[in-house]
Amino acid sequence: MDHTLYENHLTILRSELVMALGCTEPIAIAYAAAKARQLLGEMPDHCTVHCSGNIVKNVMGVTVPNSGGLKGIDVAATLGIVGGNPELELAVLEGITEEHRAKVRELLAGGFCACKLIENVATLYIVVELAAGEHTALVEIQNTHKNITRMEKDGVSQMEHVPNQEEKVQKTGDRSLLTVDNIVEFANAVSLDEIEPILTPQIECNMAICREGLENHYGAEVGRVLLDGNTAPTIGLKARAYAAAGSDARMNGCPMPVVINSGSGNQGITVSVPVVIYAEEHKLPREKLLRALVVANLIAVHQKSYIGSLSAYCGVVSAACGAACGVCYLLDHPRSVLRDTITNTIATVGGMVCDGAKSSCAAKISTALQTALLGMKMGVHNCAFKPGEGMVKEDVEETISNIGRMGRVGMKATDNEILNIMLGN
Repeated sequence: MDHTLYENHLTILRSELVMALGCTEPIAIAYAAAKARQLLGEMPDHCTVHCSGNIVKNVMGVTVPNSGGLKGIDVAATLGIVGGNPELELAVLEGITEEHRAKVRELLAGGFCACKLIENVATLYIVVELAAGEHTALVEIQNTHKNITRMEKDGVSQMEHVPNQEEKVQKTGDRSLLTVDNIVEFANAVSLDEIEPILTPQIECNMAICREGLENHYGAEVGRVLLDGNTAPTIGLKARAYAAAGSDARMNGCPMPVVINSGSGNQGITVSVPVVIYAEEHKLPREKLLRALVVANLIAVHQKSYIGSLSAYCGVVSAACGAACGVCYLLDHPRSVLRDTITNTIATVGGMVCDGAKSSCAAKISTALQTALLGMKMGVHNCAFKPGEGMVKEDVEETISNIGRMGRVGMKATDNEILNIMLGN
């Protein structure tokens, strides 16, 4: 395989598959707040958080981990200030204690934190401003959940160096180079020594939170309900139930870490857990599982690269599609089936709306996976939606691009209306 593509795809995996504790939008707020507190060097008197609409949407309905069951932008920011460790990045709230929670409740009751919606900015945009007497600190995050683009203390920049676009690509990889074919070629060629340390945490952490969700009561208990009365569930039902249960737990305050995909823990669970379930059920070797997870993760990233981090397009569709492609690879289906799986999936549920992070994400995961696995089965039977039917084109890459354009551009108005409805406007 071309060396440039090999290194690029490996870089993407390393930058995408990172650990996060809780829903990544409130965690990004907590991270920015903890970083601002570190800059300020003392406990602030007041905090103001400015967020884009998509951040507001994805924080309103989700429980902040280690908060004692609390929700909200102010909760995430105040927790980050009081007890967050910015060195842990998206695991910033790992060390929160009951003492921290008590202090947060006290501060919130006193109006410590103000939250404001900011418009005409990136869909993922956060600014945390702190004040202590005459001193101030500011941290800005844009585009991705830990991408700090501005840090100031008393109005003076604290950024030693702001990376340019070329440096960002070198660090995170160029997603425009991804194609379905070269993703599969990379999965065939990549050294196991290089992907094992990236993928092992994804397998272990994501399966662990799914088991937690099945064993205990979280949210609407979608995963548990799926398995209720099924003493011998099919492999597809088991995959859906496990993934949904992981989201049940995660959306409802479980503090266990998850390895994310495309900036999302729900997408990280959706893209990986079904592949692990299928590999276990078919008793396939670990090498096959690891290579299948490479396919699953990169196919999901490939689709999301056209859509963006946050939009009105539910990201678990891309993740479920990636998972089904990973299963295709596991089961040695021909490349044509993998392509048909993508087409059949996104031509069916491409357009499921995201109305924020919350309990219903688990049901959307189950629905998206059911559709993706159906799409794969259709492909096995040489059945696929045809070019000219809706946004389907002859080339799967064009179909992916079309769906991405619809999610990024076409659903902007939908995104705004969803936010207005959620805010009661």
